[in-house]
Amino acid sequence: MLFCFTSSHRTAGFDLLDRLERGADAVIDAIRGQQAVTGSVVLATCNRFEAYLDVDLDKLELRDHAAAGLIDLVADAAQVAPDELRDGSQLIAGDAVASHLFSVSSGLESVVVGEGEIAGQVRRAYTAARNSGAVTHDLERLFQTASRTSRGVKNTTGLMTQGRSMVRLALDLAESRFADWSAVRVLLVGTGRYAAASLAALRDRGVTDAAVWSRTGRARSFALSHGIEAVPADGLTAAVASADLVITCTVSPALVVTRDIVSDALSGASDARRLLIVDLGLPRNVEPAVAEVERVELLDLETISLHAPLEELQATDSARELVGAAAAEFAAKSAERDVEPALVALRRHVFEKLDAEIARAASRDANGEIERALRHFAGVLLHTPSVKARELARDGDAAAFVDGVAAVFGVEAEDALGTIGGTIAGSVAQNNVAETGRETA
Repeated sequence: MLFCFTSSHRTAGFDLLDRLERGADAVIDAIRGQQAVTGSVVLATCNRFEAYLDVDLDKLELRDHAAAGLIDLVADAAQVAPDELRDGSQLIAGDAVASHLFSVSSGLESVVVGEGEIAGQVRRAYTAARNSGAVTHDLERLFQTASRTSRGVKNTTGLMTQGRSMVRLALDLAESRFADWSAVRVLLVGTGRYAAASLAALRDRGVTDAAVWSRTGRARSFALSHGIEAVPADGLTAAVASADLVITCTVSPALVVTRDIVSDALSGASDARRLLIVDLGLPRNVEPAVAEVERVELLDLETISLHAPLEELQATDSARELVGAAAAEFAAKSAERDVEPALVALRRHVFEKLDAEIARAASRDANGEIERALRHFAGVLLHTPSVKARELARDGDAAAFVDGVAAVFGVEAEDALGTIGGTIAGSVAQNNVAETGRETA
């Protein structure tokens, strides 16, 4: 059964997301160490931390408390108080997992609705899990469908092709600080995808003077490939001193730009000199106390998210309709699997009888005509029950088919409906109701 643990900008503050990101490796190890978890994909972005799990309900201990158990597991691994995590997260189970992931991967749940980066982040999370052998058949189908859905939203609605991103939103907020972008000296801290996206967005605004610093030593190669200046490893303070705008976007687990660095950098600056620092890192790259330094302004993810435009960035109705249709189809195909054991049992029953009849008629069937006729008849006989079984499953009434096969043919399908899942799904559904609507400004 599919589960999703999710903590995002809709339910938690960025401080909690920051701590979850820092504990991501420990969370992954803790989840994959559980016997009941057969597969997992962990997604960590600048505004969400999610774990998609395939759980063998037969192996769960304390089944009635599965929802609380998962919260406690994540809290312990990330060293977060369970009550805080419970208040800042949701647990989703069953068909709702697909609906949630499809919305996430299509940019409908992002701080900036329709952002283009999220589809790639989801794909990389899935690929990493697959490479580590943590992806099951159900997770494979879930994430492959999510990828197709996000492409459909992008190609059909154009929602994800309009340059919407945290980077561009941050620069929009910085617009009022700079009269002439061509005169702005920019320092990029980091050399990943966000650094490249930031540089592209800056150039769109007319920035020509940019430099890059990296704690990993990749500044030179990034600078050469993007035509900007590379800052030496020991030159961060001097680079901050000469910058008007600093954008940090690394995945460093430790703070990179501290109050001491900024204070030293500005110690000899004139009173008129002002510095804007934009922290796009998660975990955060900039020490919050930097904002206390005179003439320094800090925009971090939490501040940026509070200014996300709403009306003009709302997803189109067609995008939500596409996601809804994809989720409904995924759920329908999942439901069809509930009747597969009963269908297999019915087919086995029919073909066992068929083979017995063919064996009895073998002496009178030199040309195989009787066998062909009987096999054709069996196929025709099974066609209507097969179609009806899938229709019932899609309508949420797979039990009617399973019970009917047992009543009419005396054929029992072993655990055809996975009845153990009902209790767990109900527990998590109640948790969802309790958690829905909790948002931290």
